[in-house]
Amino acid sequence: MLFGLFKRNKPATAPADFSFLGVDMHSHLAPAVDDGSDSVETSLELLRGFMEMGYRKIITTPHTRPEMFPNTQAELRASFERLRPAIASLPIEVEMASEYFVDYEFLQQQDINNLLTFAGKHLLIELSTYQAPPNLFDTIFQLKIKGYQLILAHPERYGYYSSDFEQFEKLKDFGCQFQVNLLSLTGNYGKPTKELAMKFFKHNMVDFLGTDMHNVKHLEGLKAMLHDGKLMHFLQGYEFKNAKLLG
Repeated sequence: MLFGLFKRNKPATAPADFSFLGVDMHSHLAPAVDDGSDSVETSLELLRGFMEMGYRKIITTPHTRPEMFPNTQAELRASFERLRPAIASLPIEVEMASEYFVDYEFLQQQDINNLLTFAGKHLLIELSTYQAPPNLFDTIFQLKIKGYQLILAHPERYGYYSSDFEQFEKLKDFGCQFQVNLLSLTGNYGKPTKELAMKFFKHNMVDFLGTDMHNVKHLEGLKAMLHDGKLMHFLQGYEFKNAKLLG
């Protein structure tokens, strides 16, 4: 069990929300550009949900994935500009970067001198859930040379490395920070994904928690987590880097 692995001081009552994180740095709220929010209205509903859960800042990260979501920076910015007037009066800070899909052709498809980042040069990247590209570590090296601070989105979903855990350790050694999805801890993506996420916690390899919010179903799942006192106690006792992205 995850919680038996960590003996930490626990508060007397479970935290009522995710305010101990403060910032979510992985979501899909830019309207009508990927498989996330389909409209400004949906984005507003999800943002209000974030506020109810105690978040103070959202860095939304629509997909940049040529085969599925061939978004240009101009298209992503235009989508965000459509959202901006609707959220201007909300008491929550909202910024936009992107979640970049790293495949074999990433270095040829993207101008790596000009990528959408946040908090300086933090760059959110994801991999295929079927297999990693054979040139992955070379790509990471090239991005590091450019000064990017890489955050690997939901590594627990890359189960092809689960039998070769040293590959995850190598990714950390190459400077990748790990962002685990909150809903992975509820079994939302299946038992193997949950178990791998737990293993990252056991080895103290988790840097950020993200919602990977796409829709109202995800919002409902996150709100349900708040009623799991044992899980919330554990998460509040772990040192995440989310709050460092405030400001």
